[in-house]
Amino acid sequence: MKKTGVLWVVQVLLAAVFLFAGVVKLMMPAAVLQKQASISGDFLHFIAAAEVLGALGLVLPGLLRMARWLTPLAAVGLMTIMIGATVMTLATPQPALAVVPFLAGLLAAFVGYNRQKEVAQ
Repeated sequence: MKKTGVLWVVQVLLAAVFLFAGVVKLMMPAAVLQKQASISGDFLHFIAAAEVLGALGLVLPGLLRMARWLTPLAAVGLMTIMIGATVMTLATPQPALAVVPFLAGLLAAFVGYNRQKEVAQ
């Protein structure tokens, strides 16, 4: 499989994960979110909206063949969210779970780096 194919597979999988996570959080009341985490429910709704927009930004520019510079921007934004998620998870009683957002962040960085190289050419 060529590098472009690998990038598309990673992008679609990341988009599916972030779209699901974002929509679930957006559907939950802020009070419920706040009980599950040590941060404001409104802030978690903001993060959820950013996840949904980031998921769309991973795939739509390439599918529509326009504004392709948005894909690396979306990937970097999602990577930033995952850095925060990793740090927050490390502060919980189960720090080993931080591997999940860490890996998602690495995959987002992979997409962002490689798609930026394409846009710059």
